[in-house]
Amino acid sequence: MATSTKGRPPFRADHVGSLLRPPALRQAFRRHATKEIGDAEFDKLQDQCIRDVVALQAEVGLQVVTDGEFRRGSYWGRFVERVEGFEIKTASFKFRNDQGHEVEFTAPYANAAIKRKQPLALDEYQFLHSVTKLTGKITLPAPSTMHFYRCNDYADTAVYPDVKEFFADLANVFKQEIGELAKAGCRYIQLDEVAVALLCDPGIRQQIAASGSDPDKLVDLYIDSINEAVAGAPADVIFGVHMCRGNFKGHYLGAGGYESVAERFFANTKVNHFLLEYDTARAGDFAPLRFVPKDRGVVLGLVSSKTPVLESLDLLKRRTEEATHYIDLDRLAISPQCGFASTVAGNPLTEADERAKLALVVEAADAIWG
Repeated sequence: MATSTKGRPPFRADHVGSLLRPPALRQAFRRHATKEIGDAEFDKLQDQCIRDVVALQAEVGLQVVTDGEFRRGSYWGRFVERVEGFEIKTASFKFRNDQGHEVEFTAPYANAAIKRKQPLALDEYQFLHSVTKLTGKITLPAPSTMHFYRCNDYADTAVYPDVKEFFADLANVFKQEIGELAKAGCRYIQLDEVAVALLCDPGIRQQIAASGSDPDKLVDLYIDSINEAVAGAPADVIFGVHMCRGNFKGHYLGAGGYESVAERFFANTKVNHFLLEYDTARAGDFAPLRFVPKDRGVVLGLVSSKTPVLESLDLLKRRTEEATHYIDLDRLAISPQCGFASTVAGNPLTEADERAKLALVVEAADAIWG
């Protein structure tokens, strides 16, 4: 971990967390779901694939590594599976691509009181820590993930008649997990925040309003939920928030720059830095970075994880220079705009493409910051 992170991200070259599952692991997920293989065989294969993907990250020069989220079916799936009180229903939104193709997906729904009955990512960190001396980062879905995707129908009203009760129970789940992660030695935790980024999309804001909710009040609610989740963590645990517009097989959920939420979100969210998507015009310009307080940093997601096309080093240098019109260079870092596989299926890239993109991030960081 960097010796000082006040006002800047802990690493100049970072990545969002999820990585492409190798074919054998994707097949194992299917075989385990149909009980063709047992837990022991599945766990053994996951362990080896994690060792391999940690080695990949080290080989390209990254100083921060994840387990690729290789034990998860999706970035939030394991959280829901291991927390009592959730079931899965169809989401109110659809993924889409630039050709207009749409894909439905599922979302959490609380049908009983929410309780943490077992560790959520603690075992992920413990294994990761055992196979590398590099800094291990753990990703968790932001609290809003459990609330936003079904608009106003997020829970049984007989269980949670008031949203404050819902988020209070959810905050307790996060505090317990983060406390155990910190006790185990984890010092870098990333929260994946999709809802606030989607609330920059005019169409989605209209849909939320039609469901009976106020989009601006939701932004404040989600800021508070993050702050409650991280409250009480040891001072040396670094928290980053990744703001994502959705990532599924190269598809996305929303579009729109950060301007409408930037002043509140950047100023009021009590974390160390923000990992922001900036790979396409859908993300808007860099002007919202002027609202990032002096004691917080930004990781620029300039390299796309949705397409195999490899960006040029000159482009990344130029884009970073554009960002410095609004925020000091020393408070910046670089990464892919999102993970490469928010679900087991992954994005339409090869593992060679992924390696090239991660290596490019490291090369760009060296070229820009030395």
